[in-house]
Amino acid sequence: MNTNLEHLNSHLKLSKPQLTPATVPRFIAPPDFPEPSSAEAGDRECSTTDEGGQRSVAGGSGRGVEPPKLQTRRAEWDEERIARAGLSRVIEPGDPVALETFAELSAVEAWRLLKTNAPRFERWAPRVAEVRPERDLERAEAAGARFVIPGDDEWPEQVEVLADAGQQSRRGGVPFGLWVRGKPDLRQSLASSVAMVGARACSSYGEHAASELATGLAENGTTVVSGGAYGIDAAAHRGALAGSGITIAILACGVDVSYPKSNTNLFDRIAEDGLLVSELPPGCSPTKLRFLARNRLIAATTLGTVVVEAAVRSGALNSAGWAEQCGRPVLAVPGPITSRMSEGVHLLVRERNAVLATSVADVLEAISPLGTRLTTYPHAPATPTDNLDPDVQRTLDAVPVVTPAPPTRIATTAGLDLDTVQECLETLAELDLVEYHSPGWRLSPNHRHALTTLP
Repeated sequence: MNTNLEHLNSHLKLSKPQLTPATVPRFIAPPDFPEPSSAEAGDRECSTTDEGGQRSVAGGSGRGVEPPKLQTRRAEWDEERIARAGLSRVIEPGDPVALETFAELSAVEAWRLLKTNAPRFERWAPRVAEVRPERDLERAEAAGARFVIPGDDEWPEQVEVLADAGQQSRRGGVPFGLWVRGKPDLRQSLASSVAMVGARACSSYGEHAASELATGLAENGTTVVSGGAYGIDAAAHRGALAGSGITIAILACGVDVSYPKSNTNLFDRIAEDGLLVSELPPGCSPTKLRFLARNRLIAATTLGTVVVEAAVRSGALNSAGWAEQCGRPVLAVPGPITSRMSEGVHLLVRERNAVLATSVADVLEAISPLGTRLTTYPHAPATPTDNLDPDVQRTLDAVPVVTPAPPTRIATTAGLDLDTVQECLETLAELDLVEYHSPGWRLSPNHRHALTTLP
């Protein structure tokens, strides 16, 4: 017990007040480390291996030998997967110090050195002591999730662009692996995908725009990726689901954690028809830096990023910055010039060369290979007056709308000679633009109706 007390004081760095053995709990779980049951704690502290290679418990946990199914799963987890699972628990996402420290090491080498508390690795020692990668893999399976690592068929290779994309907000680098919950194949789902991000406190306009764009993209077979947050993120996910498409939520917490809590039903729907993805293992809670680190994955895994409503300090601009650093197109949906929620979006267009996006076609053109899915400029429907000769147009402009006028008066109004006006009136009558009604000419009923319906 005294040994446990000294370890606790060292871990929490407490000097006063001094804890007595009676006040020390048997196990205290640090953040992101779920508190085990007494049986699990006893297994960790007192487990041994018998001659047959089966782990048994000597500390009175009551579990005895592990079930054969669990032994089989442990055998299936290769050393690389276990090492990367352990690193994902110990190392904060995108930690620049870890990037530098582990630059020349493989995942297995880094994990071995961490477990030996080698020099230069003391920074992560407190977490290493509590980490059990196999337990995280078990917990993921229990939640219907899997751990995808480089080399797996499901691994999205485009995320490796982060190795050369630099850093932003003190975050960067390729994740050790991705925890994935849901049925679709991650790699295939991301092959044609668009990120859609924006303000949490969005307006009704922004919510409607995000939902409509996401629905249209889903109907065109494009996966919609977002962060599962309030506002634009949630609208994008719901829009994609409404379009019977795949949507992926890349989270700043474990895939078994619902954050925000009120989006639990949405996360359940995404897990059923789409994917929940995180570089953090099960049970992890979100933090500010984890949100910033998550943004790089949203940008790197997709073909482009669409920003719908963002203030000048919005986290969506961080995602746009990552898209730029990854060489992905950034698209901005314009908003009212009076809305603060659109200031950041307009800044992207004005200062950072974002592509203005007002339709699904604009987004598809930006993420498609050069020269494909080209967007045509909108044109008004052709009218009979579009290609009139100038003299004929002048004559038509001089014809009264309702009260008929003789040709001489029309000629005077048009500033043309009478013979020319007579020829022009005959041409206009053939086009059903004017009619003769004694004692002169006026606009035809069809043309009068057309004039009243012009935009």
